[in-house]
Amino acid sequence: MKMKRFFVAALITAFMMAAPIGAASADEVSDTVHGLQTEWGLANYKTADGDKEAVFKALVDKSAALTAAHPNRAEPKIWEAIIRAGYAGAMGGLSSMTNAMPQMEKGRELLLAAEKIDASALNGSVYTTLGSFHYMTPGWPIGFGDTDKAEAYLKKALEIAPDDMDANYFTGDYWLEEKKYKKSIPYLEKVIALPDDESRPVYSKGRKAEAEKKLAKAKKKAH
Repeated sequence: MKMKRFFVAALITAFMMAAPIGAASADEVSDTVHGLQTEWGLANYKTADGDKEAVFKALVDKSAALTAAHPNRAEPKIWEAIIRAGYAGAMGGLSSMTNAMPQMEKGRELLLAAEKIDASALNGSVYTTLGSFHYMTPGWPIGFGDTDKAEAYLKKALEIAPDDMDANYFTGDYWLEEKKYKKSIPYLEKVIALPDDESRPVYSKGRKAEAEKKLAKAKKKAH
């Protein structure tokens, strides 16, 4: 059951998590990261399920090349980690058992490296993503899952960006997974109440739809 939750959750992470790129960061790296973001959207929302694994594999290679070309920038590392989560979630058959966890482990390494460079990059997405990874993956001996670390990372994410849609969503989802239903409700309600990101309408709509489903479950379980 835990393994099943990991693969489903990894897929959700890949579908929904898209760290915003600051308008003030108009340089080559940010432009390329923005291109990855666009391709990520196409992979998630416009690609048939049977084709997703191959598309994400190509995106992993592209994002890894950007990371290698700019080792002192945090943004490529963050996006490579997010894309690797998408790749893990898109895997099917035997590959999902043998190859998905290494993608998540590599993603965690990238995020920890990005934290050392700029922990606040992309609206604190280092901590949002680390938090989601730690509560979605199985614990030892299968994976590195750790709910205490997840809570700590998500708290840091909210300290950096209290009105960030992802930080609130994953915090609400974390408490829902922990069966702390009343704790999850205000975070999920905030996701729904936040203004849409005009530059990412598909993302905003999708995130809020997920939050609405989670909120309905939390309210039902809270009684």
